[in-house]
Amino acid sequence: MKSLQSVSCVGVTILLMGALAGCATESSRTVPIPQAQKSQVSYNGPLITIAAGKFANRSNYMNGIFSDGIDRLGNQARTLLLSRLQQSGRFNVMDRDNLTESKLESSFLHQGQSIQGARYLITGDVTAFGRKETGDMALFGIAGVGHAQIAYAKVSVQLVNPLTSQMVATSDGAAEYKLSEREILGFGGTSGYDSTLNGKVLDLAIQDAVNHLISAVDAGQLK
Repeated sequence: MKSLQSVSCVGVTILLMGALAGCATESSRTVPIPQAQKSQVSYNGPLITIAAGKFANRSNYMNGIFSDGIDRLGNQARTLLLSRLQQSGRFNVMDRDNLTESKLESSFLHQGQSIQGARYLITGDVTAFGRKETGDMALFGIAGVGHAQIAYAKVSVQLVNPLTSQMVATSDGAAEYKLSEREILGFGGTSGYDSTLNGKVLDLAIQDAVNHLISAVDAGQLK
């Protein structure tokens, strides 16, 4: 009788484990994207027309002898810069990357193109970029062990007069992004390598540079 009860208990346990294993859950959410601080200040002046120029990665990151020659960091920075400039409400951004496609679409509409010229050309560089992991121990690890991932980025952007090639304004931006956790006596969070820190810190540096340009526009220094 006891053996039958044991078999029954084992069977119930297996069924419960199977039921728990089969309960898959899904979750999703939208992530709010922070706006450049100065963009939240209202502006009623004229928009400054700018065209997107080159943006290059001049840092040591991804520029070693084993690089494949594709400037992924520079391209990412350029995309972030144009988005932040357009969102600021101070600039009318012209992106020439899709002229071939837009010309084709205009032919479908049986209309000729009327490409607008820009007052300024904006270019830029990622001048510094990197990340590191640090750690510390309190009381030889008894009181806790800490880990931190730190990413750093610095960018420089320039506004150039296309008629004279004169550089009329420059703006630098820098940012640091830190992810840390602490484990005490075996309890606490532990996080692996987070590659999203690269994009986050680059976006913060771009926002810092855009904030300086917005301040120049609001002060009447750029027209």
